[in-house]
Amino acid sequence: MASILCRISKTLVNHRLPPFTKGLIRPMVTLSWPFQSQPRDLSLPNPSWSKEMLQHYELYNSQCVGEDGKEGSGPWRRLPSYNRLLKFATGGVLLSKIIQSEARLFTRNIKIPGAGFEYVMFIKKSQEKCVCIFQAGHLLEGPPGHVHGGATAAMIDSVNGTHATYVCGPVMTANLNINYRNPIPLGSTVVLESMLDQREGRKAFFSCIVTSIDGSKVHVESKALFLSISMSRILGG
Repeated sequence: MASILCRISKTLVNHRLPPFTKGLIRPMVTLSWPFQSQPRDLSLPNPSWSKEMLQHYELYNSQCVGEDGKEGSGPWRRLPSYNRLLKFATGGVLLSKIIQSEARLFTRNIKIPGAGFEYVMFIKKSQEKCVCIFQAGHLLEGPPGHVHGGATAAMIDSVNGTHATYVCGPVMTANLNINYRNPIPLGSTVVLESMLDQREGRKAFFSCIVTSIDGSKVHVESKALFLSISMSRILGG
């Protein structure tokens, strides 16, 4: 298939076409097929992680499923965070394959390590709690020297949403109510704890608290409502 596309592209380039069309077609020759890249786990330690971030990562990771895939003795499971699949992206399957290596969750859209959202999530095997260790980079600044409230809200929604998905399957956020208590300093590491409060049919109620790494200060408290929905609705069907 790759050789066929290459021959077609070269034929079009060599044909007598206007200059601007040649510029659009020629890059097709250099593209590899099938435009796939290996998924990258973005929740693993990197050099930007602080000492506190690494310590808490190791604390939870030591109680997780072993590398051999067998259940460990601890109650936690680390949740990998891969670059996103764009199979259903607007623009068609071909476009999604071309830009697949660039696909990112919103909270992973800043590629410079340590500049934006650095985080890793762990969920209890009982699914009653999800914990996120979050380090905020300098590009998330709101008030001078502190994290923007919208960035904090994005992390809360991500942690609650991930937790809700594991508990309920496909969900969408219906309501998110946030109370900001103390600003989060840029570069600091905080802990987000998501708890399942109640389930009523399609509805699932979650709470989340954001604290300092030692638990001595509460930065944010929130409540969220998620609704279970079908995959067809998520995909616009």
